[in-house]
Amino acid sequence: MNFAVGLKPLLAEARSMESLEKQLICPICLEMFTKPVVILPCQHNLCRKCANDVFQASNPLWQSRGSSAVPSGGRFRCPSCRHEVVLDRHGVYGLQRNLLVENIIDIYKQESARPLHAKAEQHLMCEEHEDERINIYCLRCEAPTCSLCKVFGAHKDCEVAPLPAVYQRQKSELSDGIAMLVAGNDRIQAIITQMEEICHTIEENGRRQKQHVGLRFDSLYSILEERKKELLQSIAREQESKVQRVRGLIRQYGDHLEASSKLVESAIQAMEEPQMAVYLQHSKELLKKITDMSKVSMSSRPEPGYENMDHFSINVDYVAEMLRTIEFQTEPLGEDEDGPGDGSEAVADEDRLDSLEVPEAVEDVGPRQKPASSPHGQH
Repeated sequence: MNFAVGLKPLLAEARSMESLEKQLICPICLEMFTKPVVILPCQHNLCRKCANDVFQASNPLWQSRGSSAVPSGGRFRCPSCRHEVVLDRHGVYGLQRNLLVENIIDIYKQESARPLHAKAEQHLMCEEHEDERINIYCLRCEAPTCSLCKVFGAHKDCEVAPLPAVYQRQKSELSDGIAMLVAGNDRIQAIITQMEEICHTIEENGRRQKQHVGLRFDSLYSILEERKKELLQSIAREQESKVQRVRGLIRQYGDHLEASSKLVESAIQAMEEPQMAVYLQHSKELLKKITDMSKVSMSSRPEPGYENMDHFSINVDYVAEMLRTIEFQTEPLGEDEDGPGDGSEAVADEDRLDSLEVPEAVEDVGPRQKPASSPHGQH
């Protein structure tokens, strides 16, 4: 038996494993990557421990992860391409792990642990010819088979090739496919990182603009509340004035009613006096009081419509319509000229509201009636 032929696949597999191992060497410790493996923004990989050593050497004043103080971040250069890596406050612990490389390392270690003689003994036997080992590959049926199947069996009219040759060719294709996938995954990882940064920027810009819009509307609320307070005070002043006048008339009429009631009671008692002389002594005085009471003028009263407060009505339809047309500016203002905390636009909004030309019939919310005269002058 020719052992050289049987050893060729093993030697080729050993060379393939050796080539794979070279791709899994850390450029810092020159050993196979130790998990966890981190991927840098330049798409090169490092052991996190090695990355931390390089980072600590480049940033000796950077506080350790267990310190109570919050570090401000730091930077170091990739040992492979010298690309500058800028880290946040988490240091190298903020770098993303490369789980794909870690999985490849696990697979490599599992394959390396298998002894060569065990791999050499794993020969599949033909199902139709139990004593024949599968050693050729049918190209038309795309299936491994044995030599007897080619001579006498189902593959006698098929084109075949040596199993090791097909094995090496397909394994090389698979290796190229893995390399292509790894490269594609690195590119996708870079795109994902870029899009995550875009998402963070979008969220930050959205938060800032929400705060900006909120401040603008708060300034409008303040203007409306101030104007509302002024208008309510105008209504309250006239309401108090009118109520005081009417209550004064009520007291005046009440006093007159009370005096008249007492006079009626005295007159009734006089009518019941049986003694004519006694009656005549008081009747003249009572008649005079009744005559004087009947001459008192009680014509002072509120004019018709005095209780009406409709002249305080306001029309806010045009203001509401204007507020409904508030829209975002087509050209955003520069942050330096108009930041969210700048109050210049709020002042401008107030000036625009104050300068609106309101129709005279609507704007005049004060009393239009002629002031009522004092109740003391109408007795």
